[in-house]
Amino acid sequence: MSSRERILGRVRRALADVTPDEQVIQRDYLREHGDRTVEQTVELLAENLADYRALVHRCTEDELPSLIARLLTDRKAGSVLVPPGLAEGWLAEADVTRVADRADSTPHELDRVDSVVTACAVAIAETGTIVLDGGPDQGRRRISLVPDHHICVVRVPDQVVSAVPQALERLSPTRPLTWISGPSATSDIELDRVEGVHGPRTLEVVLLG
Repeated sequence: MSSRERILGRVRRALADVTPDEQVIQRDYLREHGDRTVEQTVELLAENLADYRALVHRCTEDELPSLIARLLTDRKAGSVLVPPGLAEGWLAEADVTRVADRADSTPHELDRVDSVVTACAVAIAETGTIVLDGGPDQGRRRISLVPDHHICVVRVPDQVVSAVPQALERLSPTRPLTWISGPSATSDIELDRVEGVHGPRTLEVVLLG
């Protein structure tokens, strides 16, 4: 018998005398905190993203190609990872080598790529969190974790919610979810902050309105 089977067996025995009514979990907690307008929710997202040291930009659909091109140029990026379903026009003005999201890419190959551009599944204002679910315009989870520079485009206001419970309603637990709150960072016992440990050092979020 495996460890997994032993643990599940203990759980089943512990629940053997529990009726179905007792198994219902009460979810009467607040779904969001405060009564905000759509504009206020987007502003809160921008504030919390910046508080997490993400770089926040705003633009329209027509301005997006030139903005992405400028961000890649400022970064001196020579190559960019591109998810298969990313809108073709987003990189129309970027003079960079495009690298496809391939299943057989090695970690070393991904590490040599300068930047990655993705969309997102949802953005959470109260926590300043971007969630990717591996959709066609987001690609495999690892492409947003290995390259050192990540540009993530959030459609405003369609992809912005106030709080985590609202985000969970839009997400499938069967998909590979990546929750991103600012650039990758950690601290040692002396609280010295180190960025880029298990993800990009630089996260740029474009609020596309």
